[in-house]
Amino acid sequence: MSVVLIGFAVLLFLIIVVRMPIAFAMGLVGFFGFAFLQGLELSNIANFRWTGALSMASNRVIDTVQEYSLSVIPLFILMGNLVTRSGLSHELYAVSNAFLGHRKGGLSMATVVACGGFSAICGSSLATSATMSKVAMPPMRKYGYSDALATASIAAGGTLGILIPPSVILVIYGLLTESSIRELFAAGFIPGILGILLYLVAVRYVVWRDPSAGPAGEKTEWPERLQAMKGVWGVLVLFTVVMGGIYLGIFTPTEAAGIGAGGAFLITLFRGRLTLRNLFETLTDTARTSAMLFAVVIGALIFSDFINRAGLPDMLLEFVTALDVAPIVVILAILGIYIVLGMVFESLSMMLLTVPV
Repeated sequence: MSVVLIGFAVLLFLIIVVRMPIAFAMGLVGFFGFAFLQGLELSNIANFRWTGALSMASNRVIDTVQEYSLSVIPLFILMGNLVTRSGLSHELYAVSNAFLGHRKGGLSMATVVACGGFSAICGSSLATSATMSKVAMPPMRKYGYSDALATASIAAGGTLGILIPPSVILVIYGLLTESSIRELFAAGFIPGILGILLYLVAVRYVVWRDPSAGPAGEKTEWPERLQAMKGVWGVLVLFTVVMGGIYLGIFTPTEAAGIGAGGAFLITLFRGRLTLRNLFETLTDTARTSAMLFAVVIGALIFSDFINRAGLPDMLLEFVTALDVAPIVVILAILGIYIVLGMVFESLSMMLLTVPV
């Protein structure tokens, strides 16, 4: 147990203090922790046989890059990047604003709804927050919204990217835990919709307390609302085909990702937003993001081998069982840990750090 605690302390030191990328930090701690469990000490570093630790790490690298199911990650990332290039975020915000902008806090509500819609295609919280901040922040400042409400609605709405399918993080979670990606996607729908509704309630509460924080905008008539909806029909069809095909068992998540990327390419092409330069930038950005995610996954798997070899999951299971408390107490304790970790880590890092445990 002391070895694991030391390993976690070193890991947090490397990530928080040294600012080492989490992929390398987890990989290094996992590698040397695994070697320590095999007998590595300061006195025998020169004579220690590194075969076991090197074999473990190399197998993780080779098995991960050869894993067919992981091809779903770059395909979904490519789909999200293509849709982003198509300028869909502006159309989604325009539709949401047409229906909600005339209410108090309406622009903030429209931002949350647009984030939910964009998350259903993008699958990334960081990309959703970065994109919607460029689209939604200027109008909210124009109408005199408080910066606190404006930034909070964008940040909160951005978190929907990891929950509403197709989510890249749900794919990675499914691969790490050997869970069904289709079932994870199905499980993300209701919490995602519930999250949107509760964020809307939160916005209403804020403007109820302080009406000046979110003044009402101009009302849009129904003909204009219907006209605004024409800009998003293609993506709605794409989302329906991709997710409907997965749920109905017509094709696998990997095949769905390929269809989604192809459909996003056609949508971007027909909208006149795809040039050779944009296509090159989209492909390079996809490759860069995919490489980063693969590195993080490999580092997490190496760290997971160290954690499992040290027996931490079994020890924690025995500890929690011995407490003899209601399951909700355990859930609340886990949520408390995630709230603290969320102050330091972003969602993917936080998940990869805790899944092995």
